[in-house]
Amino acid sequence: MATQPSAAFERRSQFLNDSFQQQLAHWNRRRLAPAFPSDDWQGAIGRDAAMLRLEGGFLEELRGEIADRAAEAPTDPDGFIAWFEGLKQTGPGQGDPLFPWLAEHATREELRWFLEQEAAGEAGFDDLVAMTQVKLPTRAKLELARNYWDEMGHGAAKGMHGPMLDAMVETLALDPVIENTVWESLALANAMTAMATARRYAWHSVGALGVVELTAPTRVAAVAEGLKRLGCAPAQRKYFVLHATLDIEHSRAWNDEVLRPLVEDDPACARHIAEGAIMRLACGEQCFEAYRAALWAHHDRQLYAAE
Repeated sequence: MATQPSAAFERRSQFLNDSFQQQLAHWNRRRLAPAFPSDDWQGAIGRDAAMLRLEGGFLEELRGEIADRAAEAPTDPDGFIAWFEGLKQTGPGQGDPLFPWLAEHATREELRWFLEQEAAGEAGFDDLVAMTQVKLPTRAKLELARNYWDEMGHGAAKGMHGPMLDAMVETLALDPVIENTVWESLALANAMTAMATARRYAWHSVGALGVVELTAPTRVAAVAEGLKRLGCAPAQRKYFVLHATLDIEHSRAWNDEVLRPLVEDDPACARHIAEGAIMRLACGEQCFEAYRAALWAHHDRQLYAAE
């Protein structure tokens, strides 16, 4: 299913293309995977340093694009929380027509393509939370720990969210491959990974993760509805049904126990949390545009062929 570049990303950039985002995605998989000591460890450090500089350039370019909007975020706790919660209605990509279409009109093949894109670009919310919580203040750290424990199924393997997604991929016979994934989806995962792993973007990661909890329920509910309409089994829909409700509770707790106390303790972090949130939403918006360009063109061709 071919895609076309997103109109908003037609400007020249060394980062916003298939080649760079695939390279970054493969590097992230390698560097985060458990490994053994190697005789080439010094060479690996040099190669990682080169990728870290490129990753930093990519994030700084994203920051530059949304800096003015993030600067509008208040720095008092009440004002900031109101602004942050308002992103659910006013943030980039919110109310995108892709999701009602997935719920009501997408064919099984089209929904499978969408899910492959999402699965290939999945950064692993549990791991992002775990990396972000390092050295955070106590109150925020505890809430991230509670969030992580939910992701871990409260210690039960069958309740872990990651394996639920893996089971959906397996039972729907999906084949999520980096090389077959639109660069916008890879860029979203790469940006989330970069914010969680580089401590200079720790507050950005807090904002990015928090805005996922805030905005995801409506989207995942639409995906669950589309799967149900197409006759998919409850086990295949479980991951999306769960997050349609659980993320509402997570968002409320994140705002109360993470964002508010952090801004109360240090108003300067509000700007960086805001940047992370808008960066995450802006990357998502570009994903939705790329998905629509591919899916709707395919759908129109199918309708034309049927006639």
